[in-house]
Amino acid sequence: MKLHACLLSGFLFISQIVKCQDTLSKVRFDQEGYYPNGPKIAVLVSSERQDPKFPLGKTKFYVFRENQSDPLFTGELSEVKHSSNSSIITREADFSALGKTGFFRIKIDSCCLTYPFEIKKKVHHPVAVASLKAFYYQRASMNLETTYAGNWNRPAGHPDTLVIIHPSAASPGRKTGSVISTPGGWYDAGDYNKYMVNSGISMGTLLSAYEDFKLYFDTLHTNIPPLEKPVPDILNEILYNLRWMLTMQDPSDGGVYNKCTNASFDPMIMPQAAIKPRYVVQKGTAATLDFSAVTAQAARIFALYKNELPGLSDSCLAASEKAWNWALANPALAYDQDAMNQLYEPKIITGGYGDKKFSDEWFWSASELFITTGNVRYQDEIRNYQDSALSNTHHLFGLPSWSETGMLGYYSLMRYSRKTSLPGLRKELNEMKSYIEGLGDDYVQAANQSAFLTPMGGRRSDFNWGSNSNAANQGILLIQVYFMTSDQKYLDAALGNLDYILGRNATGYCFVTGFGHFSTKHPHHRPSIADSNTDPVPGLLAGGPNPGEQDHCHYLFHEPETAYLDDDCAYASNEIAINWNSPLVYLSNAIEAMEASFTNTK
Repeated sequence: MKLHACLLSGFLFISQIVKCQDTLSKVRFDQEGYYPNGPKIAVLVSSERQDPKFPLGKTKFYVFRENQSDPLFTGELSEVKHSSNSSIITREADFSALGKTGFFRIKIDSCCLTYPFEIKKKVHHPVAVASLKAFYYQRASMNLETTYAGNWNRPAGHPDTLVIIHPSAASPGRKTGSVISTPGGWYDAGDYNKYMVNSGISMGTLLSAYEDFKLYFDTLHTNIPPLEKPVPDILNEILYNLRWMLTMQDPSDGGVYNKCTNASFDPMIMPQAAIKPRYVVQKGTAATLDFSAVTAQAARIFALYKNELPGLSDSCLAASEKAWNWALANPALAYDQDAMNQLYEPKIITGGYGDKKFSDEWFWSASELFITTGNVRYQDEIRNYQDSALSNTHHLFGLPSWSETGMLGYYSLMRYSRKTSLPGLRKELNEMKSYIEGLGDDYVQAANQSAFLTPMGGRRSDFNWGSNSNAANQGILLIQVYFMTSDQKYLDAALGNLDYILGRNATGYCFVTGFGHFSTKHPHHRPSIADSNTDPVPGLLAGGPNPGEQDHCHYLFHEPETAYLDDDCAYASNEIAINWNSPLVYLSNAIEAMEASFTNTK
């Protein structure tokens, strides 16, 4: 904590810096701030059920302008709540009615003073921009120049122009040991490998963000290298990974390799120092259908830019349909790394993303291809799956993740149905809408009952590996329900989960690097560890609380919502990943785009 944050003239109740340091951490709030007309919640916490210092009964709180002593707002704390995810107890301070702008602090009677925070329009714009800019810092095969990367400039790593065909990936036209070129793309996470399955969910989320908020993203600038013929920055960034994905399809048959990878993980070194041989490995049904879905969606988006990017849209659609046809011939080819390593050398021990269930990928790919082409054969696939799900042959899709992509198909179909009628799917669309609204209602109810008034944490299972992506994806679903209903409660709940990510949570951390008063400083991220900068690469979302603690590091707290360790050892809770940053991009930018929709000032 910064000691100077405690020095506030005009506040006679601050008697010593030590006391201020202790009390600053007791109130959890969105460390980036609040919108003038949006909900504004802060939460007083204690880690003990019977904390004698925790104020009980009627307790007032006051909101002051920074450096002034007269309160602009006075309220009363809520009743005590007991968290269902830890031993923490809380009381909420709701100051939504305060619509003034500026820098403020909250003082709670006989207890606490907060860090300063801001109320203003576009208050989340810096985080929203940084979350997208983070993908630029993950680019492989490219120099990151000071003009764009600032202190995090670096030489290019992994040219990937001489990538070896692993024995598992050999085909008649591409023999074992031959080489292909597959440059570009994004490093997947804290490591330097590039994985097709995780690129699929990440790209689908970013493409959906653009489709839902095109006008907003058309003018959003993130200071990344421009293309010769300009497109919006988000599409510029997407294109960098899309071109890599296209190189991962075998042109002879349409199948897609699972990953471009070292045989084993690199040590904690900079990318330009990582020079181990690279391989493409076995094709798989999940990788191929994820590729098909992404390229189908990209085809209709880049069709808007045929003058700037001639031929790209047509190439994407051709690649998508070729991948679909390969999957028809190979409908259940799982990527099983352990089994593969029993057969082939070198053994591959990097991330597997070994999905063994493909109904969600089939549905997602069919949805994107149907929307892009209008071909009824894809419509039939959608109808057949939905009918079988309702008859319990399959399940309805859950929150998106790398291994559960079907919900992205629901979102795309809902989006498209708002623009045009789909009479052939009227029954199925009504069923999807009802199902998604039901999930949204569950999240709103969870927020109302939560000790932190956020949907995140409605179930203990929310806290797993990459739990912060659950918070962001819940927010996306709530925004989809808001689109369907125009009901303010869903949008407010989505903002609640952004507040969670930015500090209104049991740990007190802002989980986005480079932001907030108390944020992730030591992510499991090789460039952030190996470079000479004190601060990590900005805009990265840490994985978040994970009581599994699979990294076996020394965690101080072990309950579901507190099991987080800001240490580069802690890959189970403090790694970063593109499939976690992509829903943060969607959620933070969507909230910015819809700021005018908040009407909570009383």
